[in-house]
Amino acid sequence: MSEPLRVGVVGLGAVAQAVHLPLLLRHPDRFKISALCELSPSTLTAIGERCGVPATSRFETLDALLAAGGVEAVMILSSGSHASAASAALRAGLAVFAEKPLAYTLGEIDEIRAAAGGKERLQLGYMKLYDPAFVRARQLASEAPPPRSVEVTVLHPSSESQLAHVGLLPTAGDLAAPAIAQMGDRLRGLQQAALGSAANEIGRMYTDVLLGSIVHDLAMVRAVVGDPTAIEFVQAWPAVDPPSSIEILGTLPGGAQLSIRWHYLARYPAYRETLAVHHEEGSIVLTFPSPYLLHAPTELTLSAPDGRFERVATLRSTVEAFEEQLLAFWRLVRQGERPAAGIDAGRADIVTCQRIAARLAAVRGLTVGGEAASA
Repeated sequence: MSEPLRVGVVGLGAVAQAVHLPLLLRHPDRFKISALCELSPSTLTAIGERCGVPATSRFETLDALLAAGGVEAVMILSSGSHASAASAALRAGLAVFAEKPLAYTLGEIDEIRAAAGGKERLQLGYMKLYDPAFVRARQLASEAPPPRSVEVTVLHPSSESQLAHVGLLPTAGDLAAPAIAQMGDRLRGLQQAALGSAANEIGRMYTDVLLGSIVHDLAMVRAVVGDPTAIEFVQAWPAVDPPSSIEILGTLPGGAQLSIRWHYLARYPAYRETLAVHHEEGSIVLTFPSPYLLHAPTELTLSAPDGRFERVATLRSTVEAFEEQLLAFWRLVRQGERPAAGIDAGRADIVTCQRIAARLAAVRGLTVGGEAASA
């Protein structure tokens, strides 16, 4: 086997501490954490000590990490749009793993594509696509009659409750005020570029809910059926930004109907996410646990006719989707394996999310501008 892949980890917040860093350390034969990058000095020091990364390989900016060299790939795990960081790493000749959202605007995607130079060197963090239960469901759906309906429901408790078992280090307490202000200005600028003046009313729904959460469901729907051909109806309530609930109805290739119902329920007892594909001979239903409970089972329930009976089978997979995704990134870099989701998937999701935002703007009588004006 080749030498371990030398990785720089950018962003040491919740998803890094709860998922990616433990999994990287679990595979020393394939990965070596060679550099860390984090705006919070105290978190950078603590995680550096925990992971055995020397102080000389800890950086507060990506530019400094790239200038130092010594890495073959970067994992971008920070919050917000990852377009600028991904573009810089690609231009430096590195492979990139980027958590969602890859970007907030189509213009950013164009920059990433240019930086990639036509090479397949970026993997987008849609871990559910690597879950063995989803892989099996996708195969079964391809063999079944055409779907009549695809239905998604997400019951999303607070992140604090989902991460209570992790013991996270704080990552914002010692951030410099100018850095925080700059991030806020950057976010608002991208929201305006995507939605125009409508961003004042639904900007956070677009960035935080659609591109920050529902993209996982759009990615699975794409893999099973395809991207929506039309978005017919959107409602979000209460009328604050971001809303706590959103309902999306659309049409899929072949005429199947799509429904997505996403609810943020701060005190709900447990995270629940279901994807159901209904066809004329039965149903294929996936039930996902909280993504932060590593190796918690994903359940696949199949129903089909059996003479005068209904046959119901339940399959459970405890193979960790995040881990499968990480190993796929190693294969992308070392063996050239195509990722389940890359730049094109990130672009497709921006297009769909802008169409959703544009439909909601129309329902509320808002004038949508920016890129979404043509959605």
